[in-house]
Amino acid sequence: MLFTSEQVSRGHPDKICDQISDAIVTDCLRHDKNARVAVECMIKDYEIILAGEMTSDHVPDYEALGQEVLRRIGVPDVEKYHVTPLIACQSRDIAVGVDNDGAGDQGIMYGYATDETPQLLPIPFAVATRALEILRDMNCDQLLPDAKAQVTYDYRSKRIHTFLISCQHREDVTVRGITPIIRSAMNAAAEEFGLNTDFKVLINPTGRFVIGSSFADCGLTGRKIIADTYGGMCRHGGGAFSGKDPTKVDRSGAYMARKIACDIVREGLCKRCEVQLSYAIGIKEPVSVSVYCYGTNKIPVPDILKLIRERYDLTPKGIIDFLHLKDVDYNIVSAYGHFGKVGLPWEA
Repeated sequence: MLFTSEQVSRGHPDKICDQISDAIVTDCLRHDKNARVAVECMIKDYEIILAGEMTSDHVPDYEALGQEVLRRIGVPDVEKYHVTPLIACQSRDIAVGVDNDGAGDQGIMYGYATDETPQLLPIPFAVATRALEILRDMNCDQLLPDAKAQVTYDYRSKRIHTFLISCQHREDVTVRGITPIIRSAMNAAAEEFGLNTDFKVLINPTGRFVIGSSFADCGLTGRKIIADTYGGMCRHGGGAFSGKDPTKVDRSGAYMARKIACDIVREGLCKRCEVQLSYAIGIKEPVSVSVYCYGTNKIPVPDILKLIRERYDLTPKGIIDFLHLKDVDYNIVSAYGHFGKVGLPWEA
């Protein structure tokens, strides 16, 4: 069976927006633990537009935060970017539910874990992500920040079938010139997971990739939700994560579902696990909890559900306290995925 997963780099325009939105969330929580933040970002050319709701004693320096993110990514001409904030207070109707420790909205969230990699992530997704991290860490002056990786994996033969990377590059550089660099990242990522390197290689299939990032496309917060999670291997809830403080169950519920799935797999109760949580606005306890183990469970699913109900506090406040979500640096997760990284409380 062939299955394909994709990841994007921190220089992708949608990821630039995720990183700016999460920089704002982190900054607000550092100064005000009770901050309520829901801020979206859009970028096109040199224009950055922030829009959303916020209730906090702290007023972020939006322009400084945006420029800090752009510098970290390696975007040139940072001083040319202009930030326009369009931020209002959080709706009172939403605030009432959160003030009573209930969910700030209705919705469904999914968490997933599999024993096929040490990170408990699907192999094609983990390899695609790692390849882009390797390219980033090379800090090669011929390559520019915008990139995408795509890995097609054959689960029957347990081999990589096709490896695709499209990477932005300097105007004076040819695809032939950067091919050995990108191929080395592909090979290194595959070898880290003990996989073959004789896969089909696709590098910048259309040829040149000089114009990139916000000058080739419009970026938006929350548009890369599959790259944020599990590469399409499992179902996905209705909301994105970035730009939202942890009172939003879109974020906190998904992190808790991942934590539960990881615990179940690590304990050997199954080899693959998908956990769904659902919430109603203003209500503390989840409306439903479900588990799907793909037929790999060692004990009956009802027993796993009972264990979950007995072990975990699934109220929004309980999740926030258990995972210390008001103390997380969300800059860590705003690019290259929210899962599989050492040191995050939902991964422990």
